[in-house]
Amino acid sequence: MAKEIKTIGVLTSGGDAPGMNAAIRAVVRKALANGLKVKGIKKGYMGLLNEEIIDMDRRSVADIIQRGGTILGTARCMEFKTAEGQQKGAEICRKHGIDGMVVIGGDGSYKGAMALSRNGINTIGLPGTIDLDIACTDYTIGFDTAINTAMQAIDKVRDTSSSHERCSIIEVMGRNAGYIALWCGIANGADDILLPEKYDYNEQRIIDNIIDNRKRGKTHHIIINAEGIGHSTSMARRIEAATGMETRATILGYMQRGGSPTCKDRVYASIMGAYAADILTAGKTNRVVGYRNGQFVDYDIEEALAMKKYINEYQYEISKII
Repeated sequence: MAKEIKTIGVLTSGGDAPGMNAAIRAVVRKALANGLKVKGIKKGYMGLLNEEIIDMDRRSVADIIQRGGTILGTARCMEFKTAEGQQKGAEICRKHGIDGMVVIGGDGSYKGAMALSRNGINTIGLPGTIDLDIACTDYTIGFDTAINTAMQAIDKVRDTSSSHERCSIIEVMGRNAGYIALWCGIANGADDILLPEKYDYNEQRIIDNIIDNRKRGKTHHIIINAEGIGHSTSMARRIEAATGMETRATILGYMQRGGSPTCKDRVYASIMGAYAADILTAGKTNRVVGYRNGQFVDYDIEEALAMKKYINEYQYEISKII
């Protein structure tokens, strides 16, 4: 028999991502519509352990859907990685009457969600990460905004790179995943795209490509480098020394996490948030919401964490051709 849920909590954990506020808003309003009470936990699992817990109503989430970041705040919490910290978190939930929880974050956040579930708190995870590195879903909250932010920045760097006849190495985020780099590489027409999943560290191949392009009359060169490879500045020095072409590195960094979310991130995050509130109301636990084959679905968290995700081979091959 499904556990009856009366009060749910919602928190954001790990790196912030545009669209998290849309998800929070949807969780709160759909849960209230389902007859539940809602509490917000500030600063992720750290805030849970510190009992930074607030009551939330419809007005609490008014005028936030267009805002980047997360109104609840987020933080890393080493204590919650321990069994003692996880048990303490579950006890604090019970102390505040929270019998269900929505956790918005990445795979590390899911491990915390799984621990809460094992300690008797019904918990649902939402994929909030710009990296698109969660295997059970084709979409993660924040990815669309991040790639559009990066794409626009790369366009601007390309303008000045063309004017000065430079080689530009532009490093994008993604942690150990190359999805942001791949999408921007295709969208920005990069000459080389370096992905952690594919790069063989053959720098000579890049150098030869630059030299060959210059012989054909191309006056500038764009390289998209993924964060998981990094070292863009030292790479720029080596390429300039080998080619004689002025080479500059630009690391886009945390600007990719910020900004008003795109329409897609607002809509998909809203649907995922509402879906999470519904399956919690139905008594489900230890689930993660995903988007697969055009449908919003949910998986067991343990099953989701065991899945592997790979770079789409066709997308990678055409990125080298077009």
